[in-house]
Amino acid sequence: MPKATTARTVIRGGTIHTATHSFRSDIAIVDEKIDAVGVALPVDPQTRVIEAGGMDILPGCIDVHVHLALPFCGTVSCDDFESGSVAAASGCVTTVIDFAIPGDKQSLLEAHETWRAKADGISGVDYTWHMALTGRRHIAEIPAMVDLGLPTFKEFMIYESEGWNSDDAMMYATLQEVREHGGMLLVHAESSRVLDLLIERHHTPAQMRKFGALLHPMTRPNFVEAEAIERAIHWASVTGGTLYIVHMSTAEGVELVRRARRRGISVWAETCTQYLTLDDSVFEREDGHLFACCPQVKKQRDIDRLWQALARGGDDVCIISTDTCSFTREQKGMWWVDAEAKRRKKEGEEDAQASQREGYGDWTRIPMGLPGLETMVPLVYSLGVKPGRISLNRLVELCSTNPARMMGMGNRKGHIAPGFDADIAIIDPSRTKEIDWKQMRSRCDWSPYEGMKLGGFARTTLLRGTVIVDGYKYVGKKGQGRFIERHGPGSLMPV
Repeated sequence: MPKATTARTVIRGGTIHTATHSFRSDIAIVDEKIDAVGVALPVDPQTRVIEAGGMDILPGCIDVHVHLALPFCGTVSCDDFESGSVAAASGCVTTVIDFAIPGDKQSLLEAHETWRAKADGISGVDYTWHMALTGRRHIAEIPAMVDLGLPTFKEFMIYESEGWNSDDAMMYATLQEVREHGGMLLVHAESSRVLDLLIERHHTPAQMRKFGALLHPMTRPNFVEAEAIERAIHWASVTGGTLYIVHMSTAEGVELVRRARRRGISVWAETCTQYLTLDDSVFEREDGHLFACCPQVKKQRDIDRLWQALARGGDDVCIISTDTCSFTREQKGMWWVDAEAKRRKKEGEEDAQASQREGYGDWTRIPMGLPGLETMVPLVYSLGVKPGRISLNRLVELCSTNPARMMGMGNRKGHIAPGFDADIAIIDPSRTKEIDWKQMRSRCDWSPYEGMKLGGFARTTLLRGTVIVDGYKYVGKKGQGRFIERHGPGSLMPV
């Protein structure tokens, strides 16, 4: 029975969906926490009542993979913690996890402080980050980061030119260290040297004029990801460290993770909404370069296999995220390299579009990444739940409960029950809208999902009991979000 209490806020009459159950109930909120869940909870004239009859109620979702205000590919992603958090809240997301990537010679602590400066007093939703290790010197800092509430670490198997690359020895040593200190290693798995070879073979003016942005998928065949996942799994096996594959995009990756988990290896994987919705035919479009992301979107067979893994209900693919990294059309246009066309554009002899048509595109210069924070839940809701591919309970598991538990917040987020943070999203199942980038909260001037008709946007979003989206309008305040300390190892594992 719920406690007989008068709450500051009561959400009344909706259908609550957790990772395991769906039921009609009210939710009482006192201060920032859920105080009670039950039928016909008492209210008085001072109680704020949010009517939710006919609505779906979810625990606030968590995007565990975002890049806000990220310096990358010669520019900075256009969404920061201000615009990114508004987009997140509008799409039912109440917590984001970014990646603190050290600059040249920075320590992990210095990178953490840099990211605090980007988010503190700015973010409208709660936030934290994974610590990126870009050199072996960072491994010694892992225990101190775990003590600060940052138990998850990231290594890139590519990006030598950015100075971010991790070799096998570093990955091996890191997995040993996270095993000892209750952490987890996240890995961007692509085979760097083979990828570099394929890029080198096609990096000629003739090839770039002929194929343009199609060279992006042409130089990243599935085996580039699969080989790297297989190698990372091997190091997890021999060290006993916990491994998490980020943005897995291939059918082969699903099979490798599935087989490894059945051998008892502690490996987990996420996929992203773009790999569940887009295929590489987008690169045939006139604006195909806009869709460059890393890893790139694959083929329909990969989309089908990822959905099958999600629908099966196991842990082969345990989380859906976005890898949000937004770049405008102008930023994406950095790939045009013809010097004469650039000169004419600069001197005003021709308009920009005419100049670009006379140039050719170097696909290696395209800033890689897609906007996605606002559309993560709507895409899974509309393309997964509505057609019957997965249940709404499974959406909650993949987008809220598993992220909270895997990332060390399972004691306070990802569930609707007394004692949990009152992070709640309310969805009208009858309402849809056609995606128009002009109506989105991102600063990006295009959307990969333009024209799609989606439901699942937040009618109402509460962050720790405070309404930040009301009637589909963002009403929160800049800086309402808080840094969330996380803990492991037990809380890293789903229970």
